[in-house]
Amino acid sequence: MAGIYVHIPFCKSKCRYCDFASFPDKIGLAESYMACVYREMAMRAPELADYKFDTLYIGGGTPSVIDESYIAMLVAAAKKHYALSADAEITIEMNPGTVSASKIDMYKKVGINRFSVGLQSANDRLLADLGRVHTLNQFITCAKLLKGTNFSVDIMIGLKGQTTQDIAQAIEVAAMYGASHISMYALTPEDGTPVYTDYLNGELPDGDEVADQYEFGVKKLAQLGFARYEVSNFCKKGKESRHNLNYWRRGEYIGFGVSASSCINNVRFTNTFDLDEYFKCIISNHFAVIDRTEITEEERRDEYVMLALRTAAGVDLKEYEKLFGVRFEREYAAAIAKNAGFLDVSADRVAIKGEHLFVQNNIIIDFLKD
Repeated sequence: MAGIYVHIPFCKSKCRYCDFASFPDKIGLAESYMACVYREMAMRAPELADYKFDTLYIGGGTPSVIDESYIAMLVAAAKKHYALSADAEITIEMNPGTVSASKIDMYKKVGINRFSVGLQSANDRLLADLGRVHTLNQFITCAKLLKGTNFSVDIMIGLKGQTTQDIAQAIEVAAMYGASHISMYALTPEDGTPVYTDYLNGELPDGDEVADQYEFGVKKLAQLGFARYEVSNFCKKGKESRHNLNYWRRGEYIGFGVSASSCINNVRFTNTFDLDEYFKCIISNHFAVIDRTEITEEERRDEYVMLALRTAAGVDLKEYEKLFGVRFEREYAAAIAKNAGFLDVSADRVAIKGEHLFVQNNIIIDFLKD
């Protein structure tokens, strides 16, 4: 099975931490942009005719900021041009400040069955400082509209002035209003974003403080029945994100829209980040790819190991041997021995112990060949 990702690069305003391709000042181009996305999907269809797709993920930006009719046509285009499985997971990202009952009704009607809601914090002061366009009350209204559906909530740690009480409140609010999945991400101050200035000024928590916040959050989530299955992702039983699991298992995926990435048949390619260039390419019946790389076997091994070790399940030893023709425990004997205190090693898998998962990069580096 493979996945489909569609990037909607519009939003009400750009959050202070955001370095994604998003254009709050160009939402008037939404109709033209979506027409190009539908066209790109049709252009790619012949080469992917033999693929079966298990997930469709509509991300951004803020997909919920555009008219819901465009989303309906997007889902219809995906079903028309691609073989979506009957029980495909179809997800849309939403900002609580851009939704309504009619939008959510339309999403459900066209087959969207999973919703990813950006809460980030339950503290209105922290939300304002992040540049979010919603309040806690707007999240609660959104969550009530989603009652009974499969929805995920994003929260952030490592924020300026954030306390463990703030983190507990965000987790409790998400759980109380019915989230079956919670993603807890540490703020990454990217160069060029306003929050990077906060980082340079020493206004953000340091690495040790963020690690403590993370451990606090992990315990709180566990108390509320959310099991960790990837370093930043927690869910109720059976509510894992199938789309993200496909990434972590190094599955294939096709991306549409500006800045979207794809990995098909061990070739990775990425669309232009420039909106005007994207328009010009698609209108002239050319793909908007700016970077294309064939992945070597060594790179495939590195990717597989790196992604698997980010998950609670770790590396499946039988699967590794089946994929690469060698035994993982023999090939990585030195790395396993060096990190023995940080690993759970059994007859069928190797995984990073839960208490060390947040600092997995320091461990994974020993397993990378390149």
